[in-house]
Amino acid sequence: MQDRMAPAVSSRTTSGQPRRRRPQPRSQAKRQKILDASTQHFAEHGYQATRVEDIARKLNIAKGSIFQHFGSKEGLFLECYKKVVGGLPRYEEAPAHVLKEGFFATVKYWLETAESRIDDDWMAFRISVIGDYGTSLTLRKEINRFLGADDPYGVGSFVRMGISRGEVRDDIEPEVLGITLQWMIERFEDACAAEELDPGLIRRRAPASASGRTAADQYLELMRGAFARR
Repeated sequence: MQDRMAPAVSSRTTSGQPRRRRPQPRSQAKRQKILDASTQHFAEHGYQATRVEDIARKLNIAKGSIFQHFGSKEGLFLECYKKVVGGLPRYEEAPAHVLKEGFFATVKYWLETAESRIDDDWMAFRISVIGDYGTSLTLRKEINRFLGADDPYGVGSFVRMGISRGEVRDDIEPEVLGITLQWMIERFEDACAAEELDPGLIRRRAPASASGRTAADQYLELMRGAFARR
């Protein structure tokens, strides 16, 4: 008589390595709850002043439970960073009429709306500023690795769009253009965010010139000089 019992599921892969268990819904919900509370705590107190035990006390859970999900304070902040940055808009998610006008019109849109977007989602920008300026070099390397691998802002496809439209120079590797573009826009946004959320962290931008051009206009002119098709 054949054994009708289902075969036992191996706890190891074919390579002999332990098989990772899929997170259960209850565990996923708890992880998300920790992330939400931690994101707010990091945003309000900064990275250095945040203590995992304070977050655990706020959630009425054991500190070890947070370490079980994220491994360390560094791992916890990294996941908070990934969550909020992954929720920010990509370059090509500008309004359709702006995107239709082209690469530099889209860059101008993101520069001019920086301050209003910070007001609307201050927590995400605060976490971004902390990630740029308020963490260890080791953690910053992990953040850079995430930005390079996941490209959450879609900078690569945006640069390729500009090249295909004949607006952006094609004598420089797209990856180099993308890194430079992202760095310049991030620094502009960081200055806006820090000016609003962390006064004194970054030297204040100069006011509009006598000609009436805003900082965004002048920044765009510099970027056009660097990126425009020769």
